[in-house]
Amino acid sequence: MKHMGRMAALAGLAVSLWLVCRDNPGTVLALMRAAGAGLVLAGLAHVLPMLANARDWQTLIRGAGRPGLGAMLKLVWIRESVNGMLPVARIGGEIVSFRLMRRQGVRPSVAAASLVADIQLTLASQLLFTMAGIGYLLTQSASGAWRLAGDLAWGVAALTPVLLLFVLLQHARPFERLARLLDRVTSGQLVALIGPSAQIDQSIRLIWRRHGVVLRYLFIWQPLQCVGTALELWLALYFLGAHVSLVEAVVIESLIQAVSSAAFFVPGGLGVQEGGFVVIGAAFGLPPPTCLALAGARRIRDLLIFVPGLVAWQFAESPRDALFRRVGRWLPVRVAGGRTGRRS
Repeated sequence: MKHMGRMAALAGLAVSLWLVCRDNPGTVLALMRAAGAGLVLAGLAHVLPMLANARDWQTLIRGAGRPGLGAMLKLVWIRESVNGMLPVARIGGEIVSFRLMRRQGVRPSVAAASLVADIQLTLASQLLFTMAGIGYLLTQSASGAWRLAGDLAWGVAALTPVLLLFVLLQHARPFERLARLLDRVTSGQLVALIGPSAQIDQSIRLIWRRHGVVLRYLFIWQPLQCVGTALELWLALYFLGAHVSLVEAVVIESLIQAVSSAAFFVPGGLGVQEGGFVVIGAAFGLPPPTCLALAGARRIRDLLIFVPGLVAWQFAESPRDALFRRVGRWLPVRVAGGRTGRRS
């Protein structure tokens, strides 16, 4: 199991290379070279949806210890970087975020509840956007759009019960029940876990009872996040010479997100993202080289945003004294006798 992520990444990389080689790699590279710095600008625009995500996640946290917007933006940055670049099945970022929130003084039950509710609400909003995207495709006369809409509709129909079950899970007190089960297995050694687990369930229910917060999350902050990501895609297509409307960019982005979420076990969506762009882009009249160049623009975004995010994670996880010792190895220090030397 521990090698599954690496195998999926290698398989995805092979698919990506095959797609590029099949559709004239020279044309793809020429499109990206012509776009130039425009793709850098499009990648940096990802800060906008990250900012919306930071705000909607912040609204789920109650209490005086709630991190500020800047701290939440950093958490979103690190969470997306871990989930997007490492073979962690899109859950490692949540674990890292929980650890960092604990370091910032957020209560464990509040931190865990905010993460669970954020995932639940994100899945619910993603389902709504995917259904809206399918509806848009059904309004198009192209046969390719109809076929794609039909395939996506079957996928949504199959996944909807699972997603709804996950969204409604808080009513079943899952964390408390899990703690009780583990307590029986360990002959009473985990009794202490039942209290905190019950607090997590209670905190999740309290979030869902704040109807105003939930509605603003679903119908204000999540749409802003989707539009921000679609703007990133629209900019990339603009500099690649393909002009689509912002509405079409929102639809393409919502469908790409659905495909990427379904392949959560593939690190960085390697191969899946490229194939998704080719199939979905074709429904909007985009040629395969442009779609693959667009997927390449997403990889530029990953290098610009997510790789530095992994570095920021390492700094955030390092204790300050250990970090200073590490840096101090390369700094000149005063030694006995008034001489200056370096730490060994």
